[in-house]
Amino acid sequence: MRTIFDYRKRSGTSGILPELDVPGKGSRDLLPSGLLRRSELRIPNLSEPEVVRHYTALSKLNYGVDDGLYPLGSCTMKYNPKVNEDVARLPGFASIHPGTDPQLAQGSLAVMHDMSRLLRRIAGMADVTLQPAAGAHGEITGMFLIKRYFEARGEAERTRILLPDSAHGTNPASAAAAGFSVTEIKSGPDGLVDLNELSGELDDTVAGVMLTVPNTLGIFEENIIKITAMVHAAGGLCYFDGANLNS
Repeated sequence: MRTIFDYRKRSGTSGILPELDVPGKGSRDLLPSGLLRRSELRIPNLSEPEVVRHYTALSKLNYGVDDGLYPLGSCTMKYNPKVNEDVARLPGFASIHPGTDPQLAQGSLAVMHDMSRLLRRIAGMADVTLQPAAGAHGEITGMFLIKRYFEARGEAERTRILLPDSAHGTNPASAAAAGFSVTEIKSGPDGLVDLNELSGELDDTVAGVMLTVPNTLGIFEENIIKITAMVHAAGGLCYFDGANLNS
């Protein structure tokens, strides 16, 4: 698959800007030598139709919910109504600068406050954070919370995270990036966590379990309350990737 840089360069260029008609200085006169590029700038010299065709062809290689059924029970592949995407792209949300004075961002802050309140009610938690920018970012945030929790309790021996084989593919990477070792828990023939497998791995080295609900097979863990009780009884914590809540 070719990238935009692999296309043969056309000779000649199209005039876009007029020649400078007043005295001026070039970049060599205005910038320190350490900031000047020493090699050729690799900008594809292509026409607009060529660029459009290239990226349109790339888009047709992707498969998603707009093309057909996607059976995996994962947050990334679920259908989002187009009106939601339109709202998310409103300049007031999409273009706001992170350093904007709070007095000038009251609309966005109100939306985030209301969403936090709704998420607390849905999840039954005392509080939530909107800091993570994506699902995997939420995963590693959860892993760092678990890590700091046990560090504060003086239980540094809890270094293992249990992961079902039906978990999101990013789960083991997030746990490992936070400094945990990962132990895989096999699923039963029904696609759910095998409780006997889980029980056999629970000990005082386990920091917690990461579950995806619904899992990658699209199945809700019907034993979720029992699993939670088992992990808590062993002194561990639970991280649930609410796939339909985008983590």
